[in-house]
Amino acid sequence: MAQLLTPDICVIGAGSGGLSVAAAAAAFGVETILIEKDKMGGDCLNFGCVPSKALLAVGKNAEVFRSSAEFGIKPAEPNIDFEKVHAHIHDVISTIEPHDSQERFEGLGVKVIRDFGRFVNEDTVVTEKYEIRARRFVIATGSAPFVPPIHGIDDIPFFTNETIFQNKKKIDHLIVIGGGPIGMEMAQAHRRLGSKVTVVEGLKALGKDDPELTQIVLEKLRGEEIEILENAKVEKLAKKGRSGIVATVLRDGVETEIEGSHLLVATGRAVNVAGMGLEDANIEYSTKGIRVWDDLRTTNQRVYAIGDVAGGLQFTHVAGYHAGLVIRGILFRQKASPQIHMIPWVTFTDPEIAHIGQTEEEARGKDGGTETQVLKWDYKENDRALAERKTTGFIKIIASKRGRILGVSIVGANAGEMINMWSLAIANKMKLRDVIGYISPYPTMSEIGKRAVVSSYSPLAKKPLVRWVVRFLQKFG
Repeated sequence: MAQLLTPDICVIGAGSGGLSVAAAAAAFGVETILIEKDKMGGDCLNFGCVPSKALLAVGKNAEVFRSSAEFGIKPAEPNIDFEKVHAHIHDVISTIEPHDSQERFEGLGVKVIRDFGRFVNEDTVVTEKYEIRARRFVIATGSAPFVPPIHGIDDIPFFTNETIFQNKKKIDHLIVIGGGPIGMEMAQAHRRLGSKVTVVEGLKALGKDDPELTQIVLEKLRGEEIEILENAKVEKLAKKGRSGIVATVLRDGVETEIEGSHLLVATGRAVNVAGMGLEDANIEYSTKGIRVWDDLRTTNQRVYAIGDVAGGLQFTHVAGYHAGLVIRGILFRQKASPQIHMIPWVTFTDPEIAHIGQTEEEARGKDGGTETQVLKWDYKENDRALAERKTTGFIKIIASKRGRILGVSIVGANAGEMINMWSLAIANKMKLRDVIGYISPYPTMSEIGKRAVVSSYSPLAKKPLVRWVVRFLQKFG
């Protein structure tokens, strides 16, 4: 017979968001249960952010061998040990793993149940051994790779982000279905490891970002001989010989066949809600996620949903952000809703794309652009970028007529690091004049932001009134 447990909070899912809620609740002495049927740490640690960035680091270091001529170093083709590449990726995972482990959370005072949890009514979740009636529930089950219903896909082996990091051999020709951030990051990483790569994207590659920025990235990727087919659809898949794959692609009304050795499906994410009994708990959901109100409560007021499963932006840092809001709501009764404009994102291609707030198109759309300032500065005008020969890219700052910073986009080296400053600026509703007032160390790439802002003041020097004031004050010595 199942043992009855009555904690204050029951968290379902031990990914980034769930772990953050459980750790925070336990820190305040609140009785908390954490249910996880699979690996602690969730997708980010085991299949997503961590292993992908570890693989991208390998690709970036391999590319250094090929691109050193400008520094007076003879370029060479790197000799890559794929067994050691695999070991590097999993060493990074295992180093971080203890922070997310069951032992650590039990040490914090959280009861961890390694099982599948499902609702049987509005206030009860059951596992094989337990019946849990909590005051509040938090669903943080995340998402999984979405596999589209392509004819023949069930008959061939293929990678998703959950399996590709287990590979220990060189891939001859990787076909990537999906030109979003995951698809393009993996395409570049494998090309730099010596694979031929073809990307098939149904619409526009990296289509969620500012096209002025993505054009630079796509030109770079094509320059590395990655074939990118946009507005193309994979109609069917089939085996070729013992280990080959043939993809039939429809593009501009013409069918062509692409032969490859391996396939990566990177066509987005599907939320993890199957079998959870959400209907029995009066929780509304769709294929896009669980329906939540402004405070992240579901249609069952006892239950919150955070991270990927709540729909919206699917990033690890969003799950952590949601977790903080939910803790404030549950423990301190502070109603707080997510502020989408404060959420940055980064695509870790080389060059990187980073963004926060409004795009130029969004800002101009409200008033036709008459109240919007668009400020830019190129990497090629930055001394540190010149010294490192990383001059591809620019920063674009969107501000209101009164100078409030509305959005920032960066394409180029270290864009993901530089967006932190602008995230702080937007979160604190800062204005361009606030950026003028800080001192940037020289030489750093981050100077491009301040130089862009300073450029907005250049027209003042040409205004007759300003010039008259300057001449007037000169008369007083």
